[in-house]
Order: sequence, then structure tokens, then C-alpha cells
Amino acid sequence: MMKILLLVLLLPFFAISQTEQAFVIYNSKGKKVSIAKMTRKSIDAQLILFGEFHDNPISHWLELELLKELFNQKGNKLSLGFEMFEQDQQAALDRYLNGGITDKQLKDSLRLWPNYSTDYKPLLLFAKEHHLACIASNVERKYASLLFKSGRLALDSISPLKKSQMADLKFPIDTTLSQYASLNEMAAHMGGGNMLEAQALKDATMAKYILEGLKEDHQIIHYNGAYHSDYYQGILWYVQQSKPLIKVTTISTVSQQKVNKLEKEHLGKADFIICVTESMTSTH
Repeated sequence: MMKILLLVLLLPFFAISQTEQAFVIYNSKGKKVSIAKMTRKSIDAQLILFGEFHDNPISHWLELELLKELFNQKGNKLSLGFEMFEQDQQAALDRYLNGGITDKQLKDSLRLWPNYSTDYKPLLLFAKEHHLACIASNVERKYASLLFKSGRLALDSISPLKKSQMADLKFPIDTTLSQYASLNEMAAHMGGGNMLEAQALKDATMAKYILEGLKEDHQIIHYNGAYHSDYYQGILWYVQQSKPLIKVTTISTVSQQKVNKLEKEHLGKADFIICVTESMTSTH
């Protein structure tokens, strides 16, 4: 009798554990695909833009797993790019990868993101172990902030060195792109500020350093917030101004209450869309 009662009490738990999933990967049209298929498509690309949710552990786990598979295929013809590291940090990042400074010295000398240890350090350790180059692709945050507050002309007064560490200040902006149009609308509701220009400066700068790192027989996997590459816009738009025929795989991350079907609003965001349950824990 006790065994029967225990089974009845546990039935709801078993039902939940067998039907709920932490995540599902979809293609751009909303068809479920395997990690293996996403990996195969990524292997063939010159550039992979991995759009993450910065605090999502599923994104970060898949980033590392995909990196391992790419290395198995590409070896040292593979580089990593990071929104999370800014261009003025490149020299310190290189020293760390070459063994010139310790992990503690890296933490003490750079403005690291709060989730560095859990989410980005594993990627750097893999790169360090296998002698893979890493690109600090982003603009310094304070200059993006300056642009946001005071406009593009405010950047004219910064030093030539700092200007060299970002996109050309005459970078164009296509305001018809849906992601940028949404930012303009958001800025209007928030009372102004050059939100679109600041976002575009980041996108254009990341594209600049991706392009500098590209080689004929080489591959770059670039880690960035999903908004920077969703709908094949942002970073990719700037890359394609110089290399319109570049072979790219894009990956995005979305969150839904139920992951068994991709919601309509997420269709077309990327070649592969990692749909994660809203109840997933955060890394910070």
C-alpha cells in the first residue's frame, strides 16, 4: 500500500520531468534541429555570430561545446572574437593567452564582466590551451557612452590612438533595419539620447575587428549579445559592406515559457535559434 501511495505522489513529478525541456534548437523557419546539424552548418562558415543571452547558462554551455567541435575540424585555423572584451584590452588579453600574465593579473588589470569566471573564462582557457587567437572586438564602453550622451561630434576630441580602436567615425547607419528602427522607437519613449548611434558604433567596431581577423582559409566564431546579430543585421550588416559574399552562420538565443514550439516573433532571427525555458537559472 505504501509503495502504491508513493507512486501516486511521484507521478506528477515524472510527468513534468518527461515532458518539459530546458531548451530546443530551431532553424530560421521554426523546425526543430539537432546540435549536430547546427555544428555541421557552422563548420562550413567563415564567420559564426553566436548571439547569446549574457546571463543564460544554456547559451554559454553551447558556446563551449560548439567551440570544441570547430577546433576538432579547423585546428589552429580558428579564432575567437568577443563583444565582452574591448579593443584597448587586446594587448593584456594576448599576454594572458601567451602565458605572460596570470588569471589574477588579468582580472586585476581589465574591466571584466561580472560573469567572466563562469561564462567566458572557459572559452579563454580552451583558446589558451590550444593556442587560438582571441579578438577583443568591442569599443571602449566609455566612448559608446559619450556618443550616447553627446553625439558623434563629441568623439572628434579623443586621441588618435583611441580613434584607431573603433570604427571610422564616419560609419554609416541604415535606419531602415528593423533592429535599429526598434532602438529609435525605444529611445523616443525613454526621452532621447543617441541610443541608435551608440549601438551602431559597437556593431561597426566589432565588424571592423572581425574583418581584420578574417583570413582566406580561416574561421572566426564571435560571441555577442543576440541583439547585435539578430535578423542578420547589426554586426553582420557592417561585415557585409566589405564582404557581401562572406559565408556566415548566425545563432540566436530566445526565451519562452514553453519551448516545444518556436513563437512567431522569433522566426527568422538566425540560422539557428536556441529556445530556452523562461524558468532557466541565470549566471549572474
